[in-house]
Amino acid sequence: MKKLTQLTLIYICASFLFCTNITAQTETEEVYKELEGKVIDANLKDPLIFADIVIKDSNISTVTNADGEFLLKIPEKFFDGILTISHLGYEKREIKISSLNNHEKIDLTAAITKLDEVSITTTKKDAKSLVIETLSKKSELYNTNNTLMTAFYRETIKKRRRNASLSEAVVKIHKQPYSNLKRDYIELVKARKNTDYTKLDTIAFKLQGGPFSNLYTDIIKYPEYIFTKETIDLYNFNFDKSTRINEKLIYVVNFKQKENVNDPLYFGKLYIDAETLALTNATYSLNVSNKELTSQMYVRKKPRKVDVYPTEATYRVNYRTKDGKWHYAYSNISLTFKVNWEGKLFNNVYTLSSEMAITDWEIVDEKLAKNKSQIIRPTTILSEKASGFSDPRFWGAYNIIEPEKSIESAIKKIQKQLKRT
Repeated sequence: MKKLTQLTLIYICASFLFCTNITAQTETEEVYKELEGKVIDANLKDPLIFADIVIKDSNISTVTNADGEFLLKIPEKFFDGILTISHLGYEKREIKISSLNNHEKIDLTAAITKLDEVSITTTKKDAKSLVIETLSKKSELYNTNNTLMTAFYRETIKKRRRNASLSEAVVKIHKQPYSNLKRDYIELVKARKNTDYTKLDTIAFKLQGGPFSNLYTDIIKYPEYIFTKETIDLYNFNFDKSTRINEKLIYVVNFKQKENVNDPLYFGKLYIDAETLALTNATYSLNVSNKELTSQMYVRKKPRKVDVYPTEATYRVNYRTKDGKWHYAYSNISLTFKVNWEGKLFNNVYTLSSEMAITDWEIVDEKLAKNKSQIIRPTTILSEKASGFSDPRFWGAYNIIEPEKSIESAIKKIQKQLKRT
């Protein structure tokens, strides 16, 4: 089974700042307006995380952040269009864009699932057979065209609860058809990074792979990172309570490695459309109980006198459907590590998080062309000079994931630190 994510740790001087300049392409100027809002539960008023925000009859979209907030840049031709808001387990809403005000709260009502409907349909298959059939349907249910996707990628590093680094990028994903085995490649459009290494205790965490780590969570395109013909028999599968999304019944399948299996495998939930058997969402984690083996999976390079091992590794992937075909839409990764220095009494805890959202896409009829000067590789470590954070117009018309308040605060603190140094 292949590795989803790799980490590089380098012993450095606290005052050292690593920066790589990345050439940015200039996006085409166009008229757009920004729409900010928040999606909440209609009853509990709690924020809804990872809700899909899509302009109807387009491929323009974003997702809500950890506070349920979103920021969507709407091109002029869609000013009179419809905004579609959906979330797993909730009824879909469609609202006229012209009727929405900035900072408006949009509430979604929890969907009701009929127990008799669930009990009848789920008895037709056992959970493992259902998963195997779902994985076999990629050529039938998923996009089989060459697709050029615009995506926003964000990567953060925290030492305990303090933000130490923030990297962001707009990328073009040259998405190969799900019907073939060719691997996707990524073209860098624009990127920026702020890092305050004084908060990292002389350890520089670098997430190798950058956007590729999130792209590989696409279980349908890359099943070898979780389920292979050899490993799928090492899991137990069972049905959980079903749910709904966009008025469709969704099976929920739990999976977990068998008790007699010692190798670190994954556990989590698969959300499968009851009618088509398409995978709509997945949330899963790595079993990190074996410190030595899980450390080998994630840590590629570290100082000799340091022990590093993961205490948590969680993943999420969401898919969207358009014209009857599903495609990768969003994913996030959260990795927490303990770092023990030889001879030191206390250890440190670091959390590395990354997320990537598809914000627009188009079918490309001809063979995907490579812009070699901007192509990044799966071994890439995303770095960029810090100056971009001083320019509020840095992203232009590109859609991004609305930052959490803690991230916005971290940016300001890092800016002050850079000015002092």
